[in-house]
Amino acid sequence: MNYLLSYTEVSMSHPYDSLTPDTIIEAVESLGYLSDNRIFPLNSYENRVYQVGIEEETPLIAKFYRPGRWSKEQILEEHDFIAELAEVELPAVQPVKLDNCTLHEHQGFQFALFPRYGGHAPECDDADTLLQLGRLLGRIHQVGAVKPFQHRPGITIEQYAINSYQFLLESNFIPSDLIKAYQTLAEDCIKQVEAIWQSGIKPTTIRIHGDCHLGNILTRGDQFHFVDFDDSRMAPAIQDLWMFLSGDRHQQTAQLSELIDGYNEFYTFNTSELRLIEVFRTLRLMHYSAWLAKRWDDPAFPHSFTWFNTPRYWADHILELREQLAALQEPPLSLF
Repeated sequence: MNYLLSYTEVSMSHPYDSLTPDTIIEAVESLGYLSDNRIFPLNSYENRVYQVGIEEETPLIAKFYRPGRWSKEQILEEHDFIAELAEVELPAVQPVKLDNCTLHEHQGFQFALFPRYGGHAPECDDADTLLQLGRLLGRIHQVGAVKPFQHRPGITIEQYAINSYQFLLESNFIPSDLIKAYQTLAEDCIKQVEAIWQSGIKPTTIRIHGDCHLGNILTRGDQFHFVDFDDSRMAPAIQDLWMFLSGDRHQQTAQLSELIDGYNEFYTFNTSELRLIEVFRTLRLMHYSAWLAKRWDDPAFPHSFTWFNTPRYWADHILELREQLAALQEPPLSLF
């Protein structure tokens, strides 16, 4: 057998310990496929995702959801949202449906199978690409606005910033000589985020992708495919747009203007949400550090994020918070 798994998959102290190569193959074959025993782990940490070879057929992508993270109802809402997008011919990669089911269970793991799509992350260095992405996101949000999620949570200041801040202070991750600096800056960022949120902005929360960065878009030629809706939540539309921005203020303004031009062809963008770009950037920054800390008992994390939980990391993180606090106090981006 040709099992191509790293040693991080066989540690004996984590819920994924029982997800052995045999378990992966048994899960796939329980749905009527015949594997050729070739397994290739893909770049995923929150869940476990593998390319699994199928005899005389194209390989499939098997996604094993992290135990305890999402309920069955929450996962199925993600799948239903993707199906709604596919129904209107949007390029969202949806799970394979077998016997009218997209979510399956094997030995305590919830998993889904997806078709394999080739491609690479797009480069947002030209106006045409940004215009196309804006159009696609406008169409995605047009569908997302039809109805709300019933089971999936929203992106909130409490969950992403306050809870992250409290967890890190109550744990032993931050070096003692940096705790005061972290505490002061985190509290100031939270106060500024709350002030902006309560400043009269009236964002509309809709179903969104939730983690819409270039790594979750595959392109081949002029075709795009959106993948990994695992973080899909209720949130303002700007959350799916700001991660495409890079460079200085002038460059970001130009990029954003192209995105919104395409977006408005299908769904009207609420320009008051421009004030929330740095809010969501702050939430993501604070949430990311706490996410790494909360997952540090997963053997895949120390192996893959070797730079985390070092004095240098926390010093750099505090610097990022200081820079982010300044960004929160600047005027919002505007459109050309």
